Amino acid sequence: MTTDRTAPLTLERMRADIAGLLGEAPGDVGDDDDLMDLGLDSMRVLGLVMAWGEHGIPLEFSHLAEHTTLAGWWRVVQDLQRGEADA
Repeated sequence: MTTDRTAPLTLERMRADIAGLLGEAPGDVGDDDDLMDLGLDSMRVLGLVMAWGEHGIPLEFSHLAEHTTLAGWWRVVQDLQRGEADA
């Protein structure tokens, strides 16, 4: 997983990073798939939080722990990108 700190975090970047950790193609990770059922564990989620945080988003593990789908995570990221503190 490589992170370009100057590029905004996108849904497709998130999908590609998750897929890479799972050894899957990005197209195999659906917006509404339960990411834990696909094999994502808390250590990998923490790694994603750290990598995605390099985009300047104040993302925390607890933000993602409340959701189990990429769609849910994307909503959190969008809220944080808009500066909404209660993502």
